[in-house]
Amino acid sequence: MTVKVLKFGGTSLADAGQFRKVREIVYKEPGRRFVVASAPGKRFPEDVKVTDLLYKAMRKAVSGGNYQTRLDEIRDRFQAIIDELEISMDISPDIEIIKEHLAANPDSSYMGSRGEYLNSKILAEYLGFEFVDPAECVLFDNDGKFLAAETRELLSRRLEGVECAVVAGFYGSRKDGRLQTFSRGGSDITGSIVAEAVEADIYENWTDVSGLLAADPRIIDNPKGVEYMTYRELRALSYMGASVLHRDAVYPAAKAGIPINIRNTNRPDDKGTMIVPEMPEWVTADQISGVAGFKGVTIIHIEKMRVSDEAGFTAVILDVFKDRGIPFEQCQTGIDTVTVAVRSEFVEGTVLNEILYDIEKQLDPDDIFVRSNMALIAVVGENNADSCNATSELLNAVNDAGIEICTINQGAGNLNMLINVNEADYEKTLIALYDVIEGQVGK
Repeated sequence: MTVKVLKFGGTSLADAGQFRKVREIVYKEPGRRFVVASAPGKRFPEDVKVTDLLYKAMRKAVSGGNYQTRLDEIRDRFQAIIDELEISMDISPDIEIIKEHLAANPDSSYMGSRGEYLNSKILAEYLGFEFVDPAECVLFDNDGKFLAAETRELLSRRLEGVECAVVAGFYGSRKDGRLQTFSRGGSDITGSIVAEAVEADIYENWTDVSGLLAADPRIIDNPKGVEYMTYRELRALSYMGASVLHRDAVYPAAKAGIPINIRNTNRPDDKGTMIVPEMPEWVTADQISGVAGFKGVTIIHIEKMRVSDEAGFTAVILDVFKDRGIPFEQCQTGIDTVTVAVRSEFVEGTVLNEILYDIEKQLDPDDIFVRSNMALIAVVGENNADSCNATSELLNAVNDAGIEICTINQGAGNLNMLINVNEADYEKTLIALYDVIEGQVGK
């Protein structure tokens, strides 16, 4: 029997009506044995996520304010689900424990985890599954770093022999016993970890869209969906801002070679997007998987005659960033140039001047200049057999739109192109690129 792990996001578990859809999906296939649940999300656009209510209650408690109103809202949200589903379950003891925590020394990870904890207990009761608290088996060190190998061993042992279970997403515990959360959206990571631990055949990630789109629908009208995508493509597009799946959720499943299927809870018959180790042979050879990007990039360009003759020149530049703990997005080298792109948030205030001073002092460049307010855009297509022609078409489209390209970074082989443009041209560039790739998207 095919074993599947299913993760349901906040919108999929926002109210009792969504719970009913989830049960129908889970019960449809006997192999759907392990479920990972998020905290209740928004029921309507103006609504507030339960996790945000928990954080608001914590901030009130820290500032000495009245947090009882927020706590009542949280209790009422969960109680409404319990009452409408006619579940015999009392959450009063759990709410009282949260109240005692708020009155003592509230911790952000503890508070942030309680939405998943309570929602998963309710879902387990509703499904008739065993509830598994990840505090028992998802492990972090005392600095908050996730311990993948130890977690896999603990989680595999905990789930061994369990027929069906609901595992709360988003959190685990440190070695000293304190709770620790992943970054927001981290329930996706928990789902992938569980899939690896039980050696699942498929990890189904259920959300409110029917798979991944080839471009941002806020900018491109009705972008096409993508039927197949590789782990590497998903990682690249997620990093660039495609937001359906947490970017770190790819690692555990990819390591184990487990396909990830992005599905829509509200349209369960849609096939969604399948994330696979390698593109299937039958997928169109010229497929482009998508285009994505983000604003807020700063370009630092260093020039020095015969820089290519100086061993370690680029390494010294990158060490200037490394010494400050600043990651870079791109580093391109030419015969006499080195260009580094970083997120502007990392070089705010005096930091940029300090970086420029260190580069000047250590390398004595002929020239150095900075371009701020830039955007970085990626076009990804691992199955593109003719990436040279595709690149030419894409760049011509940008040029025809009257857009200046600051930098171009083209990977070898399959299409994986990064370009920098002015922030003011960001949306215009995405539209120009999508017009080219629309006919080459997977579905």
